[in-house]
Amino acid sequence: MAISISVVLLLLILAVIFLRNGGLKVSHALVCLLLGFYLASTSIAPTIHSGLTATADIVSGLRP
Repeated sequence: MAISISVVLLLLILAVIFLRNGGLKVSHALVCLLLGFYLASTSIAPTIHSGLTATADIVSGLRP
């Protein structure tokens, strides 16, 4: 749960930065948001979730 909240916050912060810099238009952000909702309701959602969890585990296990 904490990892998914962190990913959502990171994506939200990146979207705000892109919106302020003019690199992301509101229409593009809405399309990305709708794509996320549609992907969450498909059969590929568990695969995406497993991939993100595995990536987060690998990154958290790295030592600088």
